[in-house]
Amino acid sequence: MDKNTLTGFILIALVMIGFGWYSQPSEEEMAEMMRQDSITQVKKQQAELKKKAEAAAQEAKVEEIKEDSTALFFNALKGKAENVVLSNNSVALTLSTKGGTVTKAVIKNFKDRNGKKDITLFDENTQKLDFVLEAKDCNIYTSDLYFQPKNVTDSTVTMVADAGQGKSLELNYTLGKDYLVHFSMRANGLNGLFSPNYNNVDINWSDKVYQQEKGFMFENRYATLTYKEKEDGTDYLSETSEEVDEKIEEPLDWVAFKNQFFSAVMIAKNDFSKDALLTSIPQEKGSGFLKQYDAKMKTYFDPSGRNATELEFYYGPNDFRLLKDVEEESTFNKDLEMERLVYLGWPLFRIINRWFTLYVFDWFSGFGIPMGIVLILVTLLLKVITYPFVKKSYMASAKMRVLKPKLDELTKQYDKPEDQMQKQQAMMQLYAQYGVSPLGGCLPILIQMPIWIAMFNFVPNAIQLRGESFLWIEDLSTYDPIIEWNTNIWLIGDHLSLTCILFCVANVLYSLMMMRQQRDQMVGQQAQQMKMMQWMMLIMPLMFFFMFNDYSAGLNFYYFISLFCSAAIMFVLRKTTDDEKLLAILEARYQENKKNPKKMSGLAARLEAMQKQQEEMRRMQEEMRNRRR
Repeated sequence: MDKNTLTGFILIALVMIGFGWYSQPSEEEMAEMMRQDSITQVKKQQAELKKKAEAAAQEAKVEEIKEDSTALFFNALKGKAENVVLSNNSVALTLSTKGGTVTKAVIKNFKDRNGKKDITLFDENTQKLDFVLEAKDCNIYTSDLYFQPKNVTDSTVTMVADAGQGKSLELNYTLGKDYLVHFSMRANGLNGLFSPNYNNVDINWSDKVYQQEKGFMFENRYATLTYKEKEDGTDYLSETSEEVDEKIEEPLDWVAFKNQFFSAVMIAKNDFSKDALLTSIPQEKGSGFLKQYDAKMKTYFDPSGRNATELEFYYGPNDFRLLKDVEEESTFNKDLEMERLVYLGWPLFRIINRWFTLYVFDWFSGFGIPMGIVLILVTLLLKVITYPFVKKSYMASAKMRVLKPKLDELTKQYDKPEDQMQKQQAMMQLYAQYGVSPLGGCLPILIQMPIWIAMFNFVPNAIQLRGESFLWIEDLSTYDPIIEWNTNIWLIGDHLSLTCILFCVANVLYSLMMMRQQRDQMVGQQAQQMKMMQWMMLIMPLMFFFMFNDYSAGLNFYYFISLFCSAAIMFVLRKTTDDEKLLAILEARYQENKKNPKKMSGLAARLEAMQKQQEEMRRMQEEMRNRRR
């Protein structure tokens, strides 16, 4: 990390801090925000009251129908709730005859945050799914109906709600080989109950998402209500703020109730109609929940029963390869892009992760070695790939270092304030004559930054790290506390992560190492500026600590190993570089350029041309001043 790169980082940090201070709301804005919050709360309370009133009215309607033996679904409004379980090696789904929907999903072969076998994605206490049919005389809520199970096997069941007089509503479930469930709903003999143009069924789906991982803040950051627009890509509601009844104006292929590593996804064969209303409400830390999700949607329904309403449900892990396979297993022949549930970053970083990191990670993981070793091997491979750029960056700095005595001698000739421009011109000319680029130590190393950012997006979403231990780390997918406490401290939280401390300490040591090397090439005022930069380099790792203390141990461990390898590379390059031989090469180049200036190329030639232009401009300005006199 040379002076230019370091300066860039410092400027970015200052811009972020300054923007944060500048964007703080004024007192008037704060008052307006409080007023808007109050309005939102009132609207929320009114919506809850309306919802309760509608539920009470529906319950009264159901009770009235129960007393009318001639009413539609009279037989289906009474009964006893029983459970039917569909199960394979990957998932166990519990369906209740009351409502005829999945009330509990257990994902096998994954331990929960308390170490218990299998993950309960949701149960009857947190999740509810209701299909609403708008008949001429009344609304039919499947959640009020008792279904009779038929054709029950380990992977299939047919739920039938008797409407009387040979009429019925039939729900069919077929569990696939892993996490995908095919669902169809068909009306039998109900055509005359609906208006002629009725062709949609309302779907009300809600889930209070369980916290599955140890780190609440980190998991909550990656828990999002995600959806796929039919003619566009995926999008999601805010991870941090409350969004209630957000209207999506485009048709949707699927909606996912997602947490960090697991998702419940509903896929529509005939799309979810536009104007779906989606809600995401963050929950309090310590509640055991991450978000309250709600989705109100419509999809195709044929009252005649000739065509069934078809949906597919995915209850499983957010595994990139597995989600890609779901598209092939689906019978809807759609470009689902469900792998987007594994967030790999913005386009550039996504390309790196999609076509490089994933393949390398899968290849190393295939050997069955510990995931901590996999991270080390990935780091070493990346260092090998970027080594030519790192070496080029180092050699550019080394050239500046061996030329420092000549630069010091040159700057002594221009020690007056009015001579600063001439000093810069003379230095640029010297760089050009020796074929040295002052930017050579900055640009190549910036190529490594996309890799760092790509890994920042990849590691927290890699389910392969979940529950994997390494050395002192119990779980690479969450923080590794060296000490914990019950009180939440601002910016720090309720723990100290050891890998985060190691990363920040390594960052300080590596930065000081680079600053010591850069000091050997500083000229004039640059040496004084370096002292201020050293103080800034102590502040930046502190900022990183506040950012990464909640992050996964795997990510902090990767950054720690990466910095360690970078320090080792710089140390070896420093020890193997012969300054006298390098200076001799530069002197030979200087003599060659001096004899034949046309041989200079690249940045050196551009610097030479720029210097001549500046010199010519200075000469013309001097002539104009003399004429005015």
